[in-house]
Amino acid sequence: MLRGLDIRDMLIIDRLELSFQPGLNVLTGETGAGKSILLDALGFVLGWRGRAELVRQGAAQGEVTAWFDLAPGHPARAVLEEAGITADDELILRRVNTREGRKTAWVNDRRVSGEVLRALSDTLVELHGQHDDRGLLNPRGHRQMLDSYAGIEAELLQARDAWRTLSAARKTMAAAEAQVAKAREEEDYLRHAVAELDKLAPEAGEEATLDTQRRLMQSAQKIRSDIGKAAEALGLNGAEGMISDASRWLIGVADQAEGQLEAPLDAIERIQLALDEAQSGVDRCLEALSFNTSELEEVEERLFAIRGLARKHGVLADDLRGFADDLRARLDVLDSSADKLTALTRDVKTAESAYDTAAARLTELRKTAAGALDAAMAAELAPLKMERAIFATEITPTEPGPEGHDAVAFQVATNPGAPAGPLNKIASGGELSRFLLALKVCLTEAGSGLTMIFDEIDRGVGGATADAVGRRLAALAAEGQVLVVTHSPQVAALGGHHWRVEKQQSSDATLSTVVQLDADARVDEIARMLSGDSITDAARAAAKELIKT
Repeated sequence: MLRGLDIRDMLIIDRLELSFQPGLNVLTGETGAGKSILLDALGFVLGWRGRAELVRQGAAQGEVTAWFDLAPGHPARAVLEEAGITADDELILRRVNTREGRKTAWVNDRRVSGEVLRALSDTLVELHGQHDDRGLLNPRGHRQMLDSYAGIEAELLQARDAWRTLSAARKTMAAAEAQVAKAREEEDYLRHAVAELDKLAPEAGEEATLDTQRRLMQSAQKIRSDIGKAAEALGLNGAEGMISDASRWLIGVADQAEGQLEAPLDAIERIQLALDEAQSGVDRCLEALSFNTSELEEVEERLFAIRGLARKHGVLADDLRGFADDLRARLDVLDSSADKLTALTRDVKTAESAYDTAAARLTELRKTAAGALDAAMAAELAPLKMERAIFATEITPTEPGPEGHDAVAFQVATNPGAPAGPLNKIASGGELSRFLLALKVCLTEAGSGLTMIFDEIDRGVGGATADAVGRRLAALAAEGQVLVVTHSPQVAALGGHHWRVEKQQSSDATLSTVVQLDADARVDEIARMLSGDSITDAARAAAKELIKT
């Protein structure tokens, strides 16, 4: 519920503070006094898109503050929680607009974006008028309104879940079909490539091993010659024989050397052991270098085959085995595609059946609610002097979606036998106002917590019809809070709280202000609305009679 509005330096308002009450709050005033400016200011602090130039001439910046009471469970609390803002019983919105056009907003002293303001505004305020293309006149929102009227939240959740399941099943099916189609396009290639790779069966690291063997074999003859010479130099005709002779000669004279040859003999023994190890290693190398010419040919043939396949498929030689596994997996998809697609088709049909059942249930409930809404509208239109008008909720098939496959549009015919059509195409200004009011009365939930604003919704009507409009507004306000901007004395007389918007002009400035009216001032204002600038005793008497009734 809107409790107050503080406006500073906005348009032609220098400083204005208003305190609103529950029930029907009425704002009146002469044309051009600035009633629409109040709505512009409220829309600004709520993040609505409106006028570009809002700052009062001569001021550095404009500022609007609005504060609301939040009942427990109010929908705004969920928005605040998502934005990380503590939700108290009082909600304070403040927004500043500089002369340069920069806008800054706060919620409970926490700086926020315009998106957060607009999300909050959807839970706080509804604006209705003859140009209400954001709400009741927008066909895109009619299905949601009917669903809210029908109270089918649980069925909507079931339909959304069924749609998500169906969408996921179709997506999986489409991906599998695309995968199979791609595999079929390259089936010949896949089977040939897998067979070729399986026949060669390359291993990771094999290319490097073969390359080393090949280079070793290619230079083996030269290597064997040098290693053979080394083996001979180490053998009996070389180092081994000379070391053996030296050892024998020293052993023969060791006893006469008084122990001085023990260390050299130990060293010679170690040399002999190392020499034996060297000879064994050289012999093993000579044995390893022994090969047939055919062995080199075999190594080269396999090495070149591995490198050729790697170039052909654009992968590293060490990755050929993994590449073969990938190709084999793609073939497996193709080979098992029939069973997989059958299972996925079954899943899609099951999901379609569940969705169709949920969507059909929504259609059934919507048709029932449409009949109830049409009857409720007929009952509301009669006291508004439109008993011959027809309101019909049209439900037609549309593309399936998360909330079923129904399109909903509110259609009206102002006279029996006349063709029905959209609200804003068929009804005149005064008729449209009454249609909107009746529809809002029917659709509004008690305790919704919304402040409803009606901007000259009584335009084009007068007399008993205006009185009927006022009474419906008063009935609507009994459940919460309604603000109405009106030129109708019949509507104004039914207000629980009354403000007059006035324009004050001086030689160098024009300012708009709002005055809360006491009982006597209220009589004079309604008398002015009845008779014009000259307020007569008869007009005052008529005003008192309107207020009394």
